[in-house]
Amino acid sequence: MLLIEAARRGFQCQALEVSIEARTLAEKVIALSGQHIPVLAAADVNWKESFNALFAFDVLEHIEHDRQALMQWHDWLRPNGTLLLSVPAHMRMWTAGDEWAGHFRRYERKPLLQLLRETGFTPEICECYGFPLTNLGERLSARVYAKRIHRDAGMDSDRKRNNDRSGTDRGPHLKLYPLLSSLPGKLALRTFFGMQHFFVGSDLGSGYLVKARRT
Repeated sequence: MLLIEAARRGFQCQALEVSIEARTLAEKVIALSGQHIPVLAAADVNWKESFNALFAFDVLEHIEHDRQALMQWHDWLRPNGTLLLSVPAHMRMWTAGDEWAGHFRRYERKPLLQLLRETGFTPEICECYGFPLTNLGERLSARVYAKRIHRDAGMDSDRKRNNDRSGTDRGPHLKLYPLLSSLPGKLALRTFFGMQHFFVGSDLGSGYLVKARRT
């Protein structure tokens, strides 16, 4: 959806999605939008210094070798290009939801910013988002994910399968949609969004949103 909005504003966009299921879903959504956004299954060998901006939201935690991934993203960006990324925060907040999604890790602020510097980026903004609503939501949904893990214990399961389904399966979140889409739910969301504004400079949230510049 973010790339669709960017395309509507005149940006030329490309997407990279290795999961067949997620790629198929993305292509359907893009087709319905009327925008032209190629969704590739693999990186183009000619991407070196091709992009002014690169978005990677809730991606890095799914990659085992995150340093190598950041170095590759650095190569794809033009000099002074912008990297926008989000990652889950704090290993102490690890739940069954992380296991179910195939995460390798959650991040801490200082090591994350240091990793960015070491891979050729200059961090400009780092906000810790989600407090208090997302923190609570992750704890509540963890029970559902734990049940799913127990249910699937006898099935063939691996991290790649978990990664692939995490991009398309929103079952636990959809259970909350009727509540969130109701008038009381919408009012509660507005309240929580307003509260979140006062905590983005803290480390209380459940995720980091970072803007960094290629140096």
